[in-house]
Amino acid sequence: SGSGLGILRDPKVYVLRKGSETMHMTPEIRKFFFAPEPLIVTKANVRSTVHRRAYMDYIGVKVYGEKGELSGELRIVGLFTSTAYTRSTRKIPFLRQKVEVVLNRSGYPPDSHSGKALLNVLETFPRDELFQIGVDQLYETATGIQSLDLRPRSRAFARIDEFDRFVSVIVFVPRDRFSTTVRMAIGEFLAETFKGRVSAFYPFFPEGPLVRIHFIIGRSEGKTPRRSQHFLDENIERIVRTWDDMLIEQLTADGGTTGNALADKYHGAFSTAYQAAFSPERALRDIAQFEALDDDSPVAVDFYREPDEKGDRARVALYHFQGAIPLSRRVPVLENMGFSVIDERSYRVALAGGRVMALHDMVLEHPDAGSLDKEECDARAEACFLAVWRGMAGSDAFNKLVLSAGLNWREAAALRAYGSYLRQIGAPFGQSYLAETLLSHAEITRTLVAMFRKLFDPSSGHSTEKRRKAIRPMITKVEDALDAIPSLDEDRIIRHYLNLV
Repeated sequence: SGSGLGILRDPKVYVLRKGSETMHMTPEIRKFFFAPEPLIVTKANVRSTVHRRAYMDYIGVKVYGEKGELSGELRIVGLFTSTAYTRSTRKIPFLRQKVEVVLNRSGYPPDSHSGKALLNVLETFPRDELFQIGVDQLYETATGIQSLDLRPRSRAFARIDEFDRFVSVIVFVPRDRFSTTVRMAIGEFLAETFKGRVSAFYPFFPEGPLVRIHFIIGRSEGKTPRRSQHFLDENIERIVRTWDDMLIEQLTADGGTTGNALADKYHGAFSTAYQAAFSPERALRDIAQFEALDDDSPVAVDFYREPDEKGDRARVALYHFQGAIPLSRRVPVLENMGFSVIDERSYRVALAGGRVMALHDMVLEHPDAGSLDKEECDARAEACFLAVWRGMAGSDAFNKLVLSAGLNWREAAALRAYGSYLRQIGAPFGQSYLAETLLSHAEITRTLVAMFRKLFDPSSGHSTEKRRKAIRPMITKVEDALDAIPSLDEDRIIRHYLNLV
């Protein structure tokens, strides 16, 4: 009592903590007193209030009595001066001893390439960490870092503070993968792994392909979880692995020449916007669609639904072999099929050979989407869209019958042809009104189409008389349904169609 000097002169100044409680002595420091080492260099639990805002350095030197018994501790707390960080390790006695032990244990001649490389690792080692780390772990870590010169890759070297107050983790990641987002993700992973928090991080950019980040994961209480080297490396590699890396990995998973060729072709082809919106697994589906395109078949379409999509919503992906498709060409076709276009995103896909293709991903709404069979409707919608695009079918309100009335595009085309004939013979109804009437009475429309198939399907092999006989119940069904139609115009339209069929 009363022996403190400098910042320790004030008895109210505490430099140690146990959990959230400040104190003069902790069980961990007390444990050190009964260990054989005479000296400890570590970090205090509190930050300095002068010079710079950093955790203070703690040096504890055991004091012995005349008979060699432990009688106390000389405690030095503060911040190392700048020379402790800038001077060569060979000129700092405490560090020089560690460095010499590591160099001798490595067996490398001092003037050899490997010896100089290892010395450089030690000279550039995080200096605070170099003061605190034990010689055995320093040797393992330094030689592990040296091996990264020959095989650069993501690696993590963790040291758990002997008093379970923090974990020091030195992480190496490829320079071209490093970003603030990556650094934050690694910090979150380490904090979760060691059940703590990111107290500090220190990035360092040496020459070469790697970046070093020194993380300090602060802890409050309990034993620190132990994690294997493989666990840390594997998870950090997963964090720094780019979207392109994951795509190439999946393309080449089977080891075949086709996958390797696709990997070369599509490496870097997808834009940053695409990568932010879609997973590499989705890209595999899109690549399959792109690979089916050519000058003769420049367009592909895929109607699909996301698992969390609302009941009345669907999506369509349009693939084009020759660049972007104007909205004025896409949207009317979809609207004539009964869709409302809610959102749209376009993505350029620039291949290695210079060709630029396009993907248009559109969010759609359809009033009947929630009650329709997804796979069957998607197939009918895709066939209808392509038929319109290739000029095999018209683009008008009759295409709404494909989804809402359960027809295919050819059946809708037959009803469109009947509607055109009605106009030619002087019927006073427009094509849109004809289509809307058929849509309003979908059950009758399906019966009319069934009659058409019975009468004109050449594969049936029946005589004309048998065909006419087969549709009589259908005629009766339509005539009975007409009694329930209140609109005279709609009644006339259905009767016109019935007579024409």
